[in-house]
Amino acid sequence: MKHKNLIQTNETEPITKPKRRIPYANIAMGAYAFAYFFLLTTDQVLATDMWSKAESIMKDVYGKILGISTIAAIVTASVALLLMNFSKSGKTVDESRAWLHRIAISWVILNGLGFILAYITPFFADGKWNG
Repeated sequence: MKHKNLIQTNETEPITKPKRRIPYANIAMGAYAFAYFFLLTTDQVLATDMWSKAESIMKDVYGKILGISTIAAIVTASVALLLMNFSKSGKTVDESRAWLHRIAISWVILNGLGFILAYITPFFADGKWNG
């Protein structure tokens, strides 16, 4: 007995379930709304503490970068001086002298940034000259 409402399927084809899609747009909008409302509930008192902490972290990182750059400058300058003194080729001597100048200039610039941050920027606090 055959029914007209039954669908005949081929037995060799597997029946697959429809794929569930992840609603990325809804998740992103929910995360954005959560972050927005979280920021609305924070106090202004935390901002001053955050900036002072960020300033101390920046000074610490800059001090470590200066230490690493000083060691790197000494090592590369000594290699350039050794090449300049023990090389028999004039081209190598000229290149070593050029590298020595570059090393010295970059080291002075890095130390100059620290000088500017430490001694010059307090004169311009609050957007006014305080000299």
